Amino acid sequence: MNVIAHRGYSGCYPENTMLAFRKAVEAGCDGIELDVQLTKDGKVVIIHDETVDRTTDGTGNVRDKTLADLRTLNAAHTWGTTFPKEPIPSFEEYCEWAATVPITTNIELKTGVVYYEDIEKKTIDIITKYNLIDRVLFSSFNHCTLISAKKIAPSIPVGALVGEKGLVNAGYYCKKYGFDFYHPSYKTLNEAAVAELEKFGIGFNVWTINDMAELEKMYAWKASGLITNYPAVCRAYLKGKV
Repeated sequence: MNVIAHRGYSGCYPENTMLAFRKAVEAGCDGIELDVQLTKDGKVVIIHDETVDRTTDGTGNVRDKTLADLRTLNAAHTWGTTFPKEPIPSFEEYCEWAATVPITTNIELKTGVVYYEDIEKKTIDIITKYNLIDRVLFSSFNHCTLISAKKIAPSIPVGALVGEKGLVNAGYYCKKYGFDFYHPSYKTLNEAAVAELEKFGIGFNVWTINDMAELEKMYAWKASGLITNYPAVCRAYLKGKV
């Protein structure tokens, strides 16, 4: 069962920053989950929201700012003086680093609100440049973007993200459309849903596991991966099971 650091080690460090990614690796994660969007000048950038308001000291839409604009903002702003300034990372900066560490990356394509033109190809081009094709996974709430990514790079696995209401017959659905994984909230899973996924050979990576009771339940159900804000806690738990 893989430990996947949600936006990096986001429980203890500013989310989707290089600091959070480095700390996640130090904590023993197997993989990192992050979010990509496009800037005004067509660069792939790592940030969760479609605006910069929540996580930085700036305001406005990501799509209305150049990469240079975004790099002036402080992505550690909400942590006060706990951390020095952390810039918003470009995806290329992340990949250059990720190529040097033994992890996988779950890349969430943020196309559910803004459908960024050619984001799939731009992202895959960077992944290819750094020889990470066999160490990445795509996920998205917009399942059409997963189909588009598969057409460009069929070997990259994809995971169908769904909201907190989940999806009935998710295994059949994923199998029908060629999705390798199902990415539900832990709140929607039960034994019947897990059995249905197993029936169709679909793995499941569950978000966001920050509670010991849910951690134990996912371990019992043999989840493919745990997406968590606290990778050190999940890693310690799994070590205790060996």
